[in-house]
Amino acid sequence: MSTTDSITGPALPDVKMHLHSPAKPGVGTVVSNERCTHGKKSAGFVRHVAIDVSQTQLAGNFVSGQSFGVLPPGEDSRGKAHALRLYSIASPTTGEDGQGNVLATTCKRLIDEHSDTGKLFLGVASNYLCDLKPGDQVRVTGPNGKRFVLPADPNAHDYVFFATGTGIAPFRGMIKDLIARHSTSKIALIMGSPYASDLLYHNDMLELASQHTNFTYLTAISREKMPDAPKPLYVQDRLTTHREELTSILSSPRSLIFRSFSFCATPNLCSSSTTTRARSLNFTLSPRME
Repeated sequence: MSTTDSITGPALPDVKMHLHSPAKPGVGTVVSNERCTHGKKSAGFVRHVAIDVSQTQLAGNFVSGQSFGVLPPGEDSRGKAHALRLYSIASPTTGEDGQGNVLATTCKRLIDEHSDTGKLFLGVASNYLCDLKPGDQVRVTGPNGKRFVLPADPNAHDYVFFATGTGIAPFRGMIKDLIARHSTSKIALIMGSPYASDLLYHNDMLELASQHTNFTYLTAISREKMPDAPKPLYVQDRLTTHREELTSILSSPRSLIFRSFSFCATPNLCSSSTTTRARSLNFTLSPRME
């Protein structure tokens, strides 16, 4: 049995949700914590954190595109327990281990200054996650989300994924899922970043693109020039530079556009900036993209 997304049309699979609540979290164990930026001198500190959830109900019960919750230890300034934070699952449905027992997320350290006092502010959950070491335990909830997932019949569609920053997390899992199914669908990932050093999972995506002819990986760097462009680019600019390559996907009624930007609270299945740019370039879009 499946549900139908009233906005975009494709039938979505039934997924399991809220197997662990904040009141009854599961306990996972960190198995690895590695930096995942392309350069060591990147502007941000982003880590790929993998957690063994085999002793929780999350094991084997999440799908790519969903999220899970993390409960940081300790209390806030009011003496209350720190609030739950949700993080996108960056793993395919089979997990990092191929069995659905290890899930991963892509976490950027929040380091800022208080606007009034100028004092250093460190994000509670992000720095907690980024500081975890293999063997450390972490309280987890979820899974969460039922609409930002691959369709029930993935092979019935082609895909364009637009991402910036940690917004790539759910797409890493989705793309790995599609490739693992030996899908013949056309898949394109357009990844945006301020600097090349900030690109996430860059070498992994290059390797996947070199091994699978149906997967196109494009980057858009907004604060420095790229070898194949006369000026810095944003993700929607790739609709111009690679118009011919993307036309066959964007013009097809099979196609779905996913976007996930690091500054967006809710990822979704359409992007006003990208669809507006596509219309301005006279692309014939599928009705579900309008």
